[in-house]
Amino acid sequence: MLKILIPTLTLFPLIWLTPPKWMWTSSLAHTLIIAVTSLHWLTRTSETGWSFTNPLMATDPLSAPLLVLSCWLLPSMILASQNHMAHEPLNRQRSYISLLASLQLFLILAFGATELLMFYIMFEATLIPTLILITRWGNQAERLNAGTYFLFYTLTGSLPLLVALLLLQNEAGTLSLLTLQYNTHPLLPTWGNKAWWAGCLFAFLVKMPLYGVHLWLPKAHVEAPVAGSMILAAVLLKLGCYGLMRMMFLLDPLSKDLAYPCIALALWGMIMTGSTCLRQTDLKSLIAYSSVSHMGLVAGGILIQTPWGFTGALVLMIAHGLASSALFCLANTNYERTHSRTMLLARGMQTILPLMATSWFISNLANLALPPLPNLMGELMTIISLFDWTPYSLPLTGATTLITAAYSLALFLITQRGPTPAHAITLEPSHTREHLLIALHLVPLLLLMTKPELMWGWTCEHSLI
Repeated sequence: MLKILIPTLTLFPLIWLTPPKWMWTSSLAHTLIIAVTSLHWLTRTSETGWSFTNPLMATDPLSAPLLVLSCWLLPSMILASQNHMAHEPLNRQRSYISLLASLQLFLILAFGATELLMFYIMFEATLIPTLILITRWGNQAERLNAGTYFLFYTLTGSLPLLVALLLLQNEAGTLSLLTLQYNTHPLLPTWGNKAWWAGCLFAFLVKMPLYGVHLWLPKAHVEAPVAGSMILAAVLLKLGCYGLMRMMFLLDPLSKDLAYPCIALALWGMIMTGSTCLRQTDLKSLIAYSSVSHMGLVAGGILIQTPWGFTGALVLMIAHGLASSALFCLANTNYERTHSRTMLLARGMQTILPLMATSWFISNLANLALPPLPNLMGELMTIISLFDWTPYSLPLTGATTLITAAYSLALFLITQRGPTPAHAITLEPSHTREHLLIALHLVPLLLLMTKPELMWGWTCEHSLI
Protein backbone atom coordinates (compact mmCIF):
# COMPACT_ATOMS: atom_id res chain seq x y z
CA MET A 1 0.00 0.00 0.00
CA LEU A 2 2.83 2.41 0.85
CA LYS A 3 4.30 1.85 -2.63
CA ILE A 4 1.28 3.75 -3.94
CA LEU A 5 0.47 6.11 -1.07
CA ILE A 6 3.93 7.70 -0.86
CA PRO A 7 4.22 8.43 -4.64
CA THR A 8 0.66 9.87 -4.51
CA LEU A 9 1.71 12.21 -1.67
CA THR A 10 4.87 13.26 -3.54
CA LEU A 11 2.63 14.27 -6.44
CA PHE A 12 1.56 17.43 -4.56
CA PRO A 13 5.05 19.06 -4.33
CA LEU A 14 5.71 17.92 -7.90
CA ILE A 15 2.61 19.79 -9.12
CA TRP A 16 3.49 23.04 -7.34
CA LEU A 17 7.29 23.07 -7.86
CA THR A 18 7.58 21.91 -11.48
CA PRO A 19 8.20 24.67 -14.09
CA PRO A 20 5.01 25.61 -15.98
CA LYS A 21 6.29 24.16 -19.25
CA TRP A 22 6.62 20.65 -17.78
CA MET A 23 3.78 20.66 -15.24
CA TRP A 24 1.23 18.62 -17.24
CA THR A 25 3.88 16.30 -18.69
CA SER A 26 5.54 15.52 -15.36
CA SER A 27 2.18 15.05 -13.60
CA LEU A 28 1.04 12.68 -16.33
CA ALA A 29 4.28 10.67 -16.24
CA HIS A 30 4.20 10.46 -12.44
CA THR A 31 0.57 9.28 -12.34
CA LEU A 32 1.19 6.75 -15.11
CA ILE A 33 4.03 5.25 -13.04
CA ILE A 34 1.65 5.05 -10.04
CA ALA A 35 -1.02 3.41 -12.22
CA VAL A 36 1.37 0.78 -13.57
CA THR A 37 2.78 0.11 -10.08
CA SER A 38 -0.76 -0.38 -8.73
CA LEU A 39 -1.19 -3.45 -10.97
CA HIS A 40 0.77 -5.48 -8.38
CA TRP A 41 -2.39 -5.39 -6.21
CA LEU A 42 -3.99 -7.81 -8.67
CA THR A 43 -1.53 -10.58 -7.78
CA ARG A 44 -2.98 -12.86 -5.11
CA THR A 45 -0.26 -12.74 -2.43
CA SER A 46 -2.38 -14.04 0.44
CA GLU A 47 -4.35 -17.27 0.67
CA THR A 48 -6.54 -15.87 3.45
CA GLY A 49 -7.97 -13.14 1.23
CA TRP A 50 -6.41 -10.16 3.03
CA SER A 51 -2.96 -8.73 2.23
CA PHE A 52 -1.87 -6.50 5.11
CA THR A 53 0.33 -3.45 5.19
CA ASN A 54 -0.64 -2.30 8.70
CA PRO A 55 -3.61 -2.82 11.07
CA LEU A 56 -5.61 -0.02 9.37
CA MET A 57 -4.85 -0.75 5.71
CA ALA A 58 -5.21 -3.97 3.74
CA THR A 59 -6.31 -5.21 0.35
CA ASP A 60 -8.40 -8.22 -0.58
CA PRO A 61 -9.89 -9.57 -3.83
CA LEU A 62 -12.83 -7.15 -3.52
CA SER A 63 -10.90 -3.92 -2.97
CA ALA A 64 -7.89 -4.65 -5.22
CA PRO A 65 -9.63 -4.20 -8.64
CA LEU A 66 -11.29 -0.98 -7.42
CA LEU A 67 -7.96 0.36 -6.10
CA VAL A 68 -6.33 -0.31 -9.47
CA LEU A 69 -9.26 1.37 -11.27
CA SER A 70 -8.87 4.47 -9.06
CA CYS A 71 -5.14 4.73 -9.82
CA TRP A 72 -5.65 4.00 -13.52
CA LEU A 73 -8.12 6.84 -13.85
CA LEU A 74 -5.92 9.72 -12.64
CA PRO A 75 -3.59 9.88 -15.71
CA SER A 76 -6.70 9.63 -17.91
CA MET A 77 -8.29 12.60 -16.11
CA ILE A 78 -5.12 14.67 -16.52
CA LEU A 79 -4.99 13.83 -20.23
CA ALA A 80 -8.66 14.68 -20.72
CA SER A 81 -8.42 18.04 -18.90
CA GLN A 82 -5.27 19.33 -20.57
CA ASN A 83 -6.99 21.11 -23.47
CA HIS A 84 -9.79 22.93 -21.69
CA MET A 85 -7.52 23.97 -18.78
CA ALA A 86 -4.82 25.43 -21.06
CA HIS A 87 -6.29 28.96 -20.96
CA GLU A 88 -6.66 29.08 -17.17
CA PRO A 89 -4.12 30.91 -14.96
CA LEU A 90 -1.22 28.71 -13.87
CA ASN A 91 -2.20 28.57 -10.17
CA ARG A 92 -5.69 27.40 -11.10
CA GLN A 93 -4.20 24.66 -13.26
CA ARG A 94 -2.04 23.54 -10.34
CA SER A 95 -5.05 23.64 -8.00
CA TYR A 96 -7.07 21.57 -10.45
CA ILE A 97 -4.48 18.78 -10.68
CA SER A 98 -4.00 18.91 -6.89
CA LEU A 99 -7.74 18.33 -6.43
CA LEU A 100 -7.59 15.29 -8.72
CA ALA A 101 -4.57 13.94 -6.80
CA SER A 102 -6.31 14.48 -3.43
CA LEU A 103 -9.34 12.62 -4.77
CA GLN A 104 -7.13 9.65 -5.65
CA LEU A 105 -5.53 9.76 -2.19
CA PHE A 106 -8.94 9.67 -0.46
CA LEU A 107 -10.12 6.83 -2.71
CA ILE A 108 -7.04 4.71 -1.97
CA LEU A 109 -7.53 5.25 1.77
CA ALA A 110 -11.26 4.44 1.46
CA PHE A 111 -10.85 1.23 -0.55
CA GLY A 112 -7.89 0.09 1.55
CA ALA A 113 -9.40 0.80 4.98
CA THR A 114 -10.06 -2.10 7.33
CA GLU A 115 -11.76 0.12 9.95
CA LEU A 116 -15.33 1.12 9.09
CA LEU A 117 -14.94 4.54 10.73
CA MET A 118 -11.86 5.30 8.63
CA PHE A 119 -13.76 4.14 5.56
CA TYR A 120 -16.63 6.48 6.50
CA ILE A 121 -14.31 9.48 6.92
CA MET A 122 -12.63 8.86 3.55
CA PHE A 123 -16.03 8.15 1.96
CA GLU A 124 -17.11 11.65 3.07
CA ALA A 125 -13.76 13.26 2.24
CA THR A 126 -14.17 12.42 -1.47
CA LEU A 127 -17.16 14.79 -1.41
CA ILE A 128 -15.00 17.91 -0.95
CA PRO A 129 -12.75 17.79 -4.07
CA THR A 130 -15.64 16.55 -6.22
CA LEU A 131 -17.86 19.41 -5.05
CA ILE A 132 -15.12 21.98 -5.80
CA LEU A 133 -14.59 20.45 -9.26
CA ILE A 134 -18.30 20.75 -10.08
CA THR A 135 -18.93 24.23 -8.65
CA ARG A 136 -15.66 25.88 -9.74
CA TRP A 137 -14.88 24.25 -13.09
CA GLY A 138 -18.36 23.30 -14.28
CA ASN A 139 -19.50 24.48 -17.71
CA GLN A 140 -22.85 26.18 -17.06
CA ALA A 141 -24.44 28.53 -14.53
CA GLU A 142 -26.49 25.59 -13.15
CA ARG A 143 -23.33 24.07 -11.68
CA LEU A 144 -24.09 25.64 -8.26
CA ASN A 145 -27.51 24.01 -8.27
CA ALA A 146 -25.89 20.68 -9.23
CA GLY A 147 -23.35 21.08 -6.43
CA THR A 148 -26.14 21.76 -3.92
CA TYR A 149 -28.02 18.63 -5.00
CA PHE A 150 -24.82 16.56 -4.81
CA LEU A 151 -23.92 17.88 -1.35
CA PHE A 152 -27.31 17.55 0.31
CA TYR A 153 -28.25 14.16 -1.16
CA THR A 154 -24.90 12.70 -0.08
CA LEU A 155 -24.86 14.27 3.39
CA THR A 156 -28.49 13.41 4.12
CA GLY A 157 -27.74 9.77 3.33
CA SER A 158 -24.44 9.71 5.23
CA LEU A 159 -25.45 11.08 8.64
CA PRO A 160 -27.63 8.05 9.55
CA LEU A 161 -24.66 5.85 8.60
CA LEU A 162 -22.43 7.66 11.13
CA VAL A 163 -25.02 7.12 13.89
CA ALA A 164 -25.37 3.45 12.87
CA LEU A 165 -21.58 2.94 12.99
CA LEU A 166 -21.32 4.55 16.44
CA LEU A 167 -24.11 2.26 17.68
CA LEU A 168 -22.26 -0.73 16.21
CA GLN A 169 -19.04 0.33 17.95
CA ASN A 170 -20.93 0.59 21.23
CA GLU A 171 -22.50 -2.85 20.75
CA ALA A 172 -19.64 -4.89 19.25
CA GLY A 173 -16.65 -3.02 20.71
CA THR A 174 -14.89 -2.79 17.34
CA LEU A 175 -15.39 -1.49 13.83
CA SER A 176 -12.64 -3.57 12.23
CA LEU A 177 -13.73 -5.56 9.18
CA LEU A 178 -11.24 -8.25 10.24
CA THR A 179 -13.01 -9.03 13.54
CA LEU A 180 -16.63 -7.95 12.93
CA GLN A 181 -17.23 -11.11 10.91
CA TYR A 182 -16.84 -13.10 14.15
CA ASN A 183 -19.48 -11.03 15.95
CA THR A 184 -22.17 -13.60 16.76
CA HIS A 185 -24.94 -11.31 18.10
CA PRO A 186 -28.04 -12.03 15.99
CA LEU A 187 -30.06 -9.08 14.72
CA LEU A 188 -33.64 -9.52 15.88
CA PRO A 189 -36.42 -8.01 13.73
CA THR A 190 -37.23 -5.19 16.18
CA TRP A 191 -38.05 -1.67 15.01
CA GLY A 192 -34.74 -0.39 16.40
CA ASN A 193 -32.75 -2.96 14.46
CA LYS A 194 -34.74 -2.23 11.31
CA ALA A 195 -33.96 1.49 11.61
CA TRP A 196 -30.29 0.62 12.17
CA TRP A 197 -30.35 -1.58 9.03
CA ALA A 198 -31.78 1.29 6.98
CA GLY A 199 -29.20 3.72 8.41
CA CYS A 200 -26.33 1.41 7.43
CA LEU A 201 -27.46 1.04 3.82
CA PHE A 202 -29.09 4.35 2.92
CA ALA A 203 -25.81 6.26 2.44
CA PHE A 204 -24.54 3.67 -0.03
CA LEU A 205 -27.84 3.42 -1.90
CA VAL A 206 -27.78 7.21 -2.39
CA LYS A 207 -24.17 7.10 -3.57
CA MET A 208 -24.74 4.26 -6.08
CA PRO A 209 -27.42 5.74 -6.72
CA LEU A 210 -30.62 3.70 -6.32
CA TYR A 211 -33.59 4.81 -8.42
CA GLY A 212 -35.61 7.30 -6.38
CA VAL A 213 -32.55 8.97 -4.80
CA HIS A 214 -30.72 9.40 -8.11
CA LEU A 215 -31.66 12.97 -9.07
CA TRP A 216 -28.31 14.42 -8.00
CA LEU A 217 -26.35 12.24 -10.45
CA PRO A 218 -27.54 13.52 -13.87
CA LYS A 219 -27.23 17.11 -12.64
CA ALA A 220 -23.70 16.54 -11.30
CA HIS A 221 -22.60 14.71 -14.46
CA VAL A 222 -23.98 17.31 -16.85
CA GLU A 223 -22.47 20.30 -15.03
CA ALA A 224 -19.11 18.75 -14.04
CA PRO A 225 -15.96 19.18 -16.15
CA VAL A 226 -14.78 16.08 -17.97
CA ALA A 227 -12.54 14.88 -15.10
CA GLY A 228 -15.43 15.24 -12.65
CA SER A 229 -17.72 13.18 -14.87
CA MET A 230 -15.05 10.52 -15.34
CA ILE A 231 -14.29 10.06 -11.64
CA LEU A 232 -18.00 10.16 -10.73
CA ALA A 233 -18.98 7.48 -13.26
CA ALA A 234 -15.93 5.25 -12.91
CA VAL A 235 -15.11 5.24 -9.19
CA LEU A 236 -17.34 7.32 -6.91
CA LEU A 237 -20.49 5.36 -7.77
CA LYS A 238 -18.51 2.17 -7.13
CA LEU A 239 -17.58 3.49 -3.69
CA GLY A 240 -21.27 3.16 -2.77
CA CYS A 241 -21.40 -0.38 -4.19
CA TYR A 242 -18.22 -1.31 -2.30
CA GLY A 243 -19.63 0.02 0.99
CA LEU A 244 -22.84 -1.91 0.38
CA MET A 245 -20.87 -5.14 -0.16
CA ARG A 246 -18.85 -4.58 3.01
CA MET A 247 -21.91 -3.90 5.16
CA MET A 248 -24.15 -6.73 3.90
CA PHE A 249 -22.47 -9.43 5.98
CA LEU A 250 -23.25 -7.47 9.18
CA LEU A 251 -26.96 -7.25 8.37
CA ASP A 252 -27.56 -10.83 7.32
CA PRO A 253 -30.74 -12.00 9.08
CA LEU A 254 -32.61 -8.72 8.53
CA SER A 255 -31.62 -8.28 4.87
CA LYS A 256 -33.56 -11.36 3.77
CA ASP A 257 -36.85 -9.52 4.31
CA LEU A 258 -35.96 -5.82 4.39
CA ALA A 259 -34.06 -5.82 1.08
CA TYR A 260 -37.21 -6.55 -0.98
CA PRO A 261 -38.23 -2.88 -1.52
CA CYS A 262 -34.66 -1.92 -2.49
CA ILE A 263 -34.39 -4.79 -4.99
CA ALA A 264 -37.79 -3.91 -6.47
CA LEU A 265 -36.74 -0.24 -6.79
CA ALA A 266 -33.44 -1.25 -8.40
CA LEU A 267 -35.10 -3.50 -10.99
CA TRP A 268 -37.89 -1.03 -11.76
CA GLY A 269 -35.37 1.83 -11.88
CA MET A 270 -33.36 0.04 -14.57
CA ILE A 271 -36.36 0.17 -16.92
CA MET A 272 -37.36 3.73 -15.97
CA THR A 273 -33.89 5.26 -16.39
CA GLY A 274 -33.28 3.21 -19.56
CA SER A 275 -36.53 4.58 -20.99
CA THR A 276 -35.42 8.09 -19.99
CA CYS A 277 -32.22 7.54 -21.99
CA LEU A 278 -34.29 6.87 -25.13
CA ARG A 279 -35.68 10.41 -25.11
CA GLN A 280 -32.58 12.37 -24.08
CA THR A 281 -31.16 15.04 -26.39
CA ASP A 282 -28.25 15.96 -24.09
CA LEU A 283 -25.25 13.69 -24.66
CA LYS A 284 -23.86 13.75 -21.09
CA SER A 285 -27.33 13.39 -19.59
CA LEU A 286 -27.92 10.22 -21.61
CA ILE A 287 -24.65 8.66 -20.40
CA ALA A 288 -25.46 9.70 -16.80
CA TYR A 289 -28.92 8.04 -16.84
CA SER A 290 -27.28 4.99 -18.43
CA SER A 291 -25.02 4.78 -15.36
CA VAL A 292 -28.06 4.82 -13.03
CA SER A 293 -29.57 1.94 -15.03
CA HIS A 294 -26.40 -0.16 -14.80
CA MET A 295 -26.00 0.56 -11.08
CA GLY A 296 -29.55 -0.75 -10.54
CA LEU A 297 -28.41 -4.13 -11.81
CA VAL A 298 -25.33 -3.99 -9.56
CA ALA A 299 -27.54 -3.13 -6.55
CA GLY A 300 -29.81 -6.10 -7.31
CA GLY A 301 -26.83 -8.45 -7.54
CA ILE A 302 -25.44 -7.27 -4.19
CA LEU A 303 -28.71 -7.21 -2.23
CA ILE A 304 -29.67 -10.82 -2.97
CA GLN A 305 -26.40 -11.89 -1.25
CA THR A 306 -25.32 -14.84 -3.37
CA PRO A 307 -21.71 -15.49 -4.48
CA TRP A 308 -22.73 -15.27 -8.15
CA GLY A 309 -24.55 -12.01 -7.51
CA PHE A 310 -21.50 -10.52 -5.76
CA THR A 311 -19.15 -11.69 -8.50
CA GLY A 312 -21.36 -10.38 -11.31
CA ALA A 313 -21.76 -7.05 -9.51
CA LEU A 314 -17.98 -6.65 -9.09
CA VAL A 315 -17.23 -7.53 -12.73
CA LEU A 316 -19.95 -5.14 -13.91
CA MET A 317 -18.60 -2.36 -11.67
CA ILE A 318 -15.11 -2.57 -13.19
CA ALA A 319 -16.31 -2.97 -16.79
CA HIS A 320 -18.89 -0.18 -16.48
CA GLY A 321 -16.29 2.10 -14.87
CA LEU A 322 -14.03 1.85 -17.92
CA ALA A 323 -16.83 1.98 -20.52
CA SER A 324 -18.78 4.93 -19.04
CA SER A 325 -15.60 6.93 -18.42
CA ALA A 326 -14.61 6.36 -22.08
CA LEU A 327 -18.05 7.59 -23.20
CA PHE A 328 -17.67 10.78 -21.13
CA CYS A 329 -14.23 11.36 -22.69
CA LEU A 330 -15.72 10.94 -26.17
CA ALA A 331 -18.60 13.28 -25.30
CA ASN A 332 -16.00 15.83 -24.19
CA THR A 333 -14.11 15.58 -27.52
CA ASN A 334 -17.40 16.44 -29.26
CA TYR A 335 -18.09 19.29 -26.83
CA GLU A 336 -14.63 20.83 -27.29
CA ARG A 337 -15.27 21.05 -31.04
CA THR A 338 -18.97 21.95 -31.30
CA HIS A 339 -19.41 23.65 -27.87
CA SER A 340 -22.77 21.94 -27.53
CA ARG A 341 -23.96 18.78 -25.78
CA THR A 342 -27.05 18.49 -28.01
CA MET A 343 -26.66 15.30 -30.04
CA LEU A 344 -28.44 16.59 -33.16
CA LEU A 345 -25.95 19.47 -33.48
CA ALA A 346 -23.00 17.06 -33.58
CA ARG A 347 -24.23 14.30 -35.90
CA GLY A 348 -22.44 12.75 -38.86
CA MET A 349 -19.05 12.86 -37.15
CA GLN A 350 -17.85 9.62 -38.72
CA THR A 351 -16.92 11.33 -42.00
CA ILE A 352 -14.90 14.03 -40.21
CA LEU A 353 -13.30 11.95 -37.41
CA PRO A 354 -13.29 8.31 -38.62
CA LEU A 355 -10.86 6.97 -35.97
CA MET A 356 -12.87 8.63 -33.20
CA ALA A 357 -15.98 6.96 -34.63
CA THR A 358 -14.28 3.59 -34.09
CA SER A 359 -13.78 4.48 -30.42
CA TRP A 360 -17.43 5.53 -30.19
CA PHE A 361 -18.47 2.19 -31.70
CA ILE A 362 -16.40 0.06 -29.29
CA SER A 363 -17.50 2.12 -26.25
CA ASN A 364 -21.17 1.82 -27.18
CA LEU A 365 -20.81 -1.93 -27.74
CA ALA A 366 -19.24 -2.19 -24.28
CA ASN A 367 -22.11 -0.15 -22.84
CA LEU A 368 -24.74 -2.48 -24.33
CA ALA A 369 -22.74 -5.55 -23.16
CA LEU A 370 -21.73 -7.18 -26.42
CA PRO A 371 -20.01 -10.58 -26.09
CA PRO A 372 -17.22 -11.33 -25.28
CA LEU A 373 -16.66 -8.05 -23.40
CA PRO A 374 -16.55 -8.25 -19.57
CA ASN A 375 -19.71 -6.09 -19.40
CA LEU A 376 -21.69 -9.06 -20.72
CA MET A 377 -20.07 -11.43 -18.23
CA GLY A 378 -21.05 -9.16 -15.33
CA GLU A 379 -24.61 -8.65 -16.60
CA LEU A 380 -25.15 -12.36 -17.31
CA MET A 381 -23.93 -13.47 -13.89
CA THR A 382 -26.11 -10.87 -12.16
CA ILE A 383 -29.20 -11.64 -14.27
CA ILE A 384 -28.76 -15.40 -13.71
CA SER A 385 -28.39 -14.93 -9.95
CA LEU A 386 -31.50 -12.70 -9.89
CA PHE A 387 -33.39 -15.33 -11.92
CA ASP A 388 -32.30 -18.01 -9.46
CA TRP A 389 -33.52 -15.78 -6.61
CA THR A 390 -36.90 -15.25 -8.30
CA PRO A 391 -37.97 -16.04 -11.88
CA TYR A 392 -40.19 -12.91 -11.85
CA SER A 393 -37.05 -10.75 -12.23
CA LEU A 394 -36.46 -12.03 -15.78
CA PRO A 395 -39.03 -9.82 -17.60
CA LEU A 396 -37.54 -6.73 -15.92
CA THR A 397 -33.88 -7.60 -16.58
CA GLY A 398 -34.70 -8.79 -20.11
CA ALA A 399 -36.54 -5.56 -20.94
CA THR A 400 -33.61 -3.57 -19.52
CA THR A 401 -31.18 -5.42 -21.81
CA LEU A 402 -33.28 -4.55 -24.87
CA ILE A 403 -33.69 -0.91 -23.84
CA THR A 404 -29.93 -0.61 -23.18
CA ALA A 405 -29.18 -1.96 -26.66
CA ALA A 406 -31.72 0.48 -28.17
CA TYR A 407 -30.36 3.66 -26.59
CA SER A 408 -26.70 2.65 -27.07
CA LEU A 409 -27.23 2.06 -30.80
CA ALA A 410 -29.32 5.24 -31.04
CA LEU A 411 -26.49 7.19 -29.41
CA PHE A 412 -24.00 5.88 -31.96
CA LEU A 413 -26.29 6.41 -34.96
CA ILE A 414 -27.26 9.97 -34.01
CA THR A 415 -23.75 11.19 -33.24
CA GLN A 416 -21.77 9.34 -35.95
CA ARG A 417 -24.04 8.59 -38.90
CA GLY A 418 -26.27 10.70 -41.12
CA PRO A 419 -25.56 14.01 -42.86
CA THR A 420 -22.94 16.28 -41.33
CA PRO A 421 -24.37 19.73 -40.47
CA ALA A 422 -22.83 22.72 -42.27
CA HIS A 423 -21.34 24.23 -39.11
CA ALA A 424 -19.37 21.02 -38.40
CA ILE A 425 -17.41 20.87 -41.67
CA THR A 426 -14.46 22.94 -40.42
CA LEU A 427 -13.85 21.15 -37.11
CA GLU A 428 -10.27 20.50 -36.06
CA PRO A 429 -9.04 16.89 -36.43
CA SER A 430 -8.60 14.53 -33.50
CA HIS A 431 -5.32 14.62 -31.60
CA THR A 432 -2.93 11.89 -30.46
CA ARG A 433 -3.67 12.93 -26.86
CA GLU A 434 -7.33 12.04 -27.35
CA HIS A 435 -6.58 8.68 -28.95
CA LEU A 436 -4.18 7.83 -26.13
CA LEU A 437 -6.87 8.80 -23.61
CA ILE A 438 -9.47 6.50 -25.19
CA ALA A 439 -6.88 3.71 -25.51
CA LEU A 440 -6.24 3.91 -21.74
CA HIS A 441 -9.91 2.97 -21.27
CA LEU A 442 -10.61 0.53 -24.08
CA VAL A 443 -7.35 -1.46 -24.11
CA PRO A 444 -7.77 -2.64 -20.45
CA LEU A 445 -11.42 -3.42 -21.20
CA LEU A 446 -10.43 -5.59 -24.18
CA LEU A 447 -7.53 -7.22 -22.31
CA LEU A 448 -9.83 -8.21 -19.43
CA MET A 449 -11.56 -10.57 -21.88
CA THR A 450 -8.42 -12.71 -21.84
CA LYS A 451 -8.01 -12.79 -18.03
CA PRO A 452 -11.35 -12.07 -16.33
CA GLU A 453 -10.30 -13.71 -13.07
CA LEU A 454 -8.45 -10.46 -12.22
CA MET A 455 -11.90 -8.96 -11.57
CA TRP A 456 -13.78 -11.85 -10.04
CA GLY A 457 -11.40 -13.04 -7.33
CA TRP A 458 -14.47 -13.36 -5.13
CA THR A 459 -15.40 -16.82 -3.89
CA CYS A 460 -18.09 -18.15 -1.58
CA GLU A 461 -15.81 -17.61 1.41
CA HIS A 462 -15.03 -14.01 0.43
CA SER A 463 -18.69 -13.22 -0.04
CA LEU A 464 -19.15 -13.78 3.68
CA ILE A 465 -16.06 -11.84 4.80
